[in-house]
Amino acid sequence: MSHADTLGQSLALPCGITLKNRFAKSAMSEALGTIDNHVTPALERLYGRWAQGGTGLLITGNIMIDRNHTGEPRNVVLEDERDMALLKRWADAGKNQGNDIWVQLNHPGKQIPRMLASGDTLAPSAVPFGKELKSAFKTPRALTEDEIFDIIRRFATSSALAKKAGFTGVQIHGAHGYLVSQFLSGHHNRRNDKWGGSLENRMRFPLEIYRAIRDAVGPDYPVSIKLNSADFQRGGFTEEESMTVAETLANEGLDLLEISGGNYENPAMAGAKGVRESTVKREAYFLDYAQAIRKRVSTPLMVTGGFRSAEAMAQAVESGATDLVGIARPLAVEPDLANRILAGQEGVISRVTPRKTGIKMIDEMAMMEVSWFSRQLHRMGKGQDPKPDESVLLSLFKVITEMGIGSFKTRRLRANS
Repeated sequence: MSHADTLGQSLALPCGITLKNRFAKSAMSEALGTIDNHVTPALERLYGRWAQGGTGLLITGNIMIDRNHTGEPRNVVLEDERDMALLKRWADAGKNQGNDIWVQLNHPGKQIPRMLASGDTLAPSAVPFGKELKSAFKTPRALTEDEIFDIIRRFATSSALAKKAGFTGVQIHGAHGYLVSQFLSGHHNRRNDKWGGSLENRMRFPLEIYRAIRDAVGPDYPVSIKLNSADFQRGGFTEEESMTVAETLANEGLDLLEISGGNYENPAMAGAKGVRESTVKREAYFLDYAQAIRKRVSTPLMVTGGFRSAEAMAQAVESGATDLVGIARPLAVEPDLANRILAGQEGVISRVTPRKTGIKMIDEMAMMEVSWFSRQLHRMGKGQDPKPDESVLLSLFKVITEMGIGSFKTRRLRANS
């Protein structure tokens, strides 16, 4: 089979829904909402562009379930029907070529920058960040059990609203150090009640979220989770624990498992710190984990992180290691990458390359590259083309400035509400 034939195959999910091809846009945080966290037309334009580009499954970035707990300024929050008209237009834009568009739902927990946090940040336990990030984030307060139940309810409410708006599925963000990931980690979760301690207790939180969502949306609606293969921290979430969580959710009826890894303190999802040369050559950072979990679950898998060439994407699917190829950064620069591959062009390789300034201190900042790619999403949200030659330093400066101003305005709004 050609690369186009392999990647152009449809995929049936356990709930009965069929995805049109094997390309999936993994979530990137767009931060294209208003300062008070409402939907904007920019999201409709951005996702319409991606839908036209041929990617079969589009997963939105970081939609928050609680207006008082957002990871960035201008995150969209989905907790009521106030934005239903705009949500429907956003969903329709993402489906305009027979694509699917899923909402990724998230609670940041303690992963809220200090400059944005207007009150307590919340976590399973009052464990601060390590010394490198401690100044940028508050030490969190441990959640009460009533608050845990409220967050579970909020995930379910947001899922029902997403379905009503016409989004075709939901994804729980259980990776990258956000709240669900914090509960799973023995480092971050040091509770001594039924929500902490043993893995059985630590995974109770995502399990109860999944069950509440399933009750809210029904059996024939896709529910997914983005899960760390590991968080690469001493005393943290291990690969074996991750496989047990995946197996448990698979037995509950999960429709798709997206595999990623790392957190703010060790951003493996961005290819940082210790990615082996053999992994870089194969392009998929988490393919070894996928091949191992494949022996334990029949749930469809999505591997995200590192894919750049049509050849590596097709090989990953043909080998059976993954069902969907998760792509993020390449689609920030080449929104039509899927169409180019599906058209049968030989040797397609994404033009995305590591973004560097040549200043070591800046290049080692995890936020540096993220800022550059975020700028490309904002350009498409305005109806413009991506700008592959845009200055990395200028992008970083603009994003940091916007985050500072946005954080101040958000805190002031919350104080006056």
